[in-house]
Amino acid sequence: MHQPNTSANAAPLPPAAEVEPDFPREWIELTDPGNPEHVIAADLTWLLSRWTCVFGTPSCQGIIEGRGADGCCSHGAFLADDEDRDRVAAAARHLTEDDWELMAEAHHPGSGELDIYELDELDGEEALRTRRHDGACIFLNRPGFAGGVGCALHHMALRTGEELVAVKPDVCWQLPIRRTQEWVERPDGEQILRTTITEYDRRGWGPGGADLTWWCTSSPDAHIGSEAVWRSMSAELRALIGDDAYEALATMCRRREGLGLIAVHPATARAGEAADS
Repeated sequence: MHQPNTSANAAPLPPAAEVEPDFPREWIELTDPGNPEHVIAADLTWLLSRWTCVFGTPSCQGIIEGRGADGCCSHGAFLADDEDRDRVAAAARHLTEDDWELMAEAHHPGSGELDIYELDELDGEEALRTRRHDGACIFLNRPGFAGGVGCALHHMALRTGEELVAVKPDVCWQLPIRRTQEWVERPDGEQILRTTITEYDRRGWGPGGADLTWWCTSSPDAHIGSEAVWRSMSAELRALIGDDAYEALATMCRRREGLGLIAVHPATARAGEAADS
């Protein structure tokens, strides 16, 4: 579980220049030991990078100008499906006032029922998202809150020992890992499910990604982790590809670390150079 700083209320520092989106990457392809019809293509350049969440530190600039304290929570979170919606609602019912600054605002003033979602549009279709309050997600604790700045659901997970995947919206616990899946027909006519695991870069946000004030995966300021992504986000990767596939992937990541990457993530490389200078 990657754990951002949820206690600090620090003003952002001048950011380092972000790396350009196109650079060499190393990939590995493996078959899921538990399912011969499932193939995983994994971006080792990303998984062996030293990215880490820097929310709540002076390194985090936020994605909207003038709202650095929001981190990447300014827009709220689109819900993937009914299961995602129900899981988040169930988790919200276990939040306490110590976890959640906006607990009162998140309940209907008349009925007292949870009021945490709103309708919006995504890719031209109606979609449900977490409700926004004063310009950011209803679950976001603002600077100055005694319980700590950041996601209330994240606070609860740290307090109770729950994994983030059990309480946060899918898009929130997956970021900044990007998983795509497609059924592929091999030359012999066999159908396989191909899962791709890579970096959720600016392009992952669609046309609006280029307009974000700052994005952490391309910033050397966020490539300062003590562990590589494949280790620090092991719980998330297990949820995305399964335990058997993760163990096989982890074996390959360990081996590649020992041999050394040819295509090191440029943001990790720059962060290392800055630390050595």
